[in-house]
Amino acid sequence: MIKYAICNETFQGWDWSDTCHRVSQIGYSGIEIAPFTLTDDVRTLSPHARNVISNTAKRSGLEITGLHWLLVSPKGLSVTSNDSSIRKETSDYLTALVDFCGDLGGKILVLGSPAQRRLPASDGVKTRIQLAEDRMLECLLPALDTAEKRGVVICLEPLPAPESDFILTLGEAAALISQWNHSALRTIFDVKSASSETESFSSLIEKHFPLIAHIHANDANRRGPGFGETDFNPIFEMLRKLNYDGYISVEVFNYLPDPITIANESLRYLRHIKSKY
Repeated sequence: MIKYAICNETFQGWDWSDTCHRVSQIGYSGIEIAPFTLTDDVRTLSPHARNVISNTAKRSGLEITGLHWLLVSPKGLSVTSNDSSIRKETSDYLTALVDFCGDLGGKILVLGSPAQRRLPASDGVKTRIQLAEDRMLECLLPALDTAEKRGVVICLEPLPAPESDFILTLGEAAALISQWNHSALRTIFDVKSASSETESFSSLIEKHFPLIAHIHANDANRRGPGFGETDFNPIFEMLRKLNYDGYISVEVFNYLPDPITIANESLRYLRHIKSKY
């Protein structure tokens, strides 16, 4: 059965406990965490602090679905940097994020972070894309191996231009996932990003469904579902056909008019569309 979550940065400036209480009260089953909203570096969070975060969500009846916006902080991280020390620090932090996610009971890490995966300058034999792919895999492997042990999945998120210049489409993400062939690596269907593709939502979901481990719900206008013209009917129709039973998580980039309205109206719209199928 499809479940609904919302990303916690929607409630910017709110206390974690108040956020969890209100998210549950509105009717969501899960909450997705942007780590930078809790701390600049998750390695500073003690086992006790992690238990408090997890237990606070549980007391509100919420499941922590996982993490997204992974590399916003600490500053300066990059999986494709020409500086090997930066790539090593990024790799170490990705592994720390996997452990943090596992400690909170989460199952999904969404690796978007377009600014931290820019195509590097290259004057060698390899193209910029080849170099970026090699470096990203090198950074990811330790985290993927840890994810496999922790029962966690890292989702490689396609992000279109101009936001990103590397891994722009679901097809590109799927090709890398198949090439790298790691059991803990999957992708995500993000409605806003998929709106930039030439294929229909239905076609994209059906074609890549075996690799889709999570869904982000947002309008092409970067607001919540139902706050624009994006039609979610084909999405729910295909998800029903394929028996998707994971989370659909509301993620917005425009926080107007306010978090309560966003959360309420997004959930109302998603439930309305779902009721048709």
